[in-house]
Amino acid sequence: MGVFVFLPLVLPLTAWPIARLAGHHLHPRTATWLLTGAAAVLAVCSTLCLALLMVVGTAQLPGNPLPDGWSDPEVREAVPYDEVAGKAAIPALLAVIASCASAAWRHRRVRRSSRRALAGLPATPVAVLRDEVPYAYALPGSRRDRIVVSTGMLAALTSGERRALFAHERAHLTGGHHRFLLAVQLAARANPFLRPLRSVVAYTAERWADEEAAAKVGSRRTVAVAIGKAALISRGAPLATLASFAAAGPVPSRVAALLEPAPVSSRWPSVFTAVGMATWGAAAGTAVSALSSANSAVTLFFILHAATPL
Repeated sequence: MGVFVFLPLVLPLTAWPIARLAGHHLHPRTATWLLTGAAAVLAVCSTLCLALLMVVGTAQLPGNPLPDGWSDPEVREAVPYDEVAGKAAIPALLAVIASCASAAWRHRRVRRSSRRALAGLPATPVAVLRDEVPYAYALPGSRRDRIVVSTGMLAALTSGERRALFAHERAHLTGGHHRFLLAVQLAARANPFLRPLRSVVAYTAERWADEEAAAKVGSRRTVAVAIGKAALISRGAPLATLASFAAAGPVPSRVAALLEPAPVSSRWPSVFTAVGMATWGAAAGTAVSALSSANSAVTLFFILHAATPL
């Protein structure tokens, strides 16, 4: 395996340039898919790396249940600085598992509690809660997706701005944006180097819904005004993995983007541009991370298989 086993831990750094550029130079839909996919692959690879290191580190501990041959010098030589790296990987991997499990559990708990709170309301696509506190967010469900909005939010918007709000939240539900937000949330928990991607995807998912709402309403300015007004009074969604009308990402940037012409949707940026170079760099880093993880996993499998007594 050699140093290749450590590469997935640091290769998420190759995605930082595209994280800074994607939100302003790529179509929001393209940026969301690209950054979420890269974050998911890089997070899986870095977690696999920790798991491989943990196997070597656990085999060194006295009283472990693993075969004795797994602690042979031939096995340890496959990992540089095996004694330090192997033992350090044990608490690191446990911390990753605990952090990801906590985020997933909290996401599920908030969704379930929100659905229970709406149980007594009519089974309509829009759930209006009598609450003076302004908020609006998309609540995905296993059987029915719903838009949750308070009377306080509706009272603050005009009829056209309400249409923009509903079109925005409906775009979140149709596009399954909560899945993107949850994926990058878990990826950032798995590897802290992926936190910039989490922040950008939260922004591009909102921009994606903004563009869908603008196309539906037929007025980019109406959507921009609605977002600006809602941002001044809204408390946002109850959870970062639930999409909200006036949350996630710099609101002034979203408003400014809506006051400009609609972005052109292109499949892949030219390599001769800054965003193109950043995109290809992130793609290369993701590919190298995947190959390094696969190579390390296969190599360690054969080494451990050879060291396992028959």
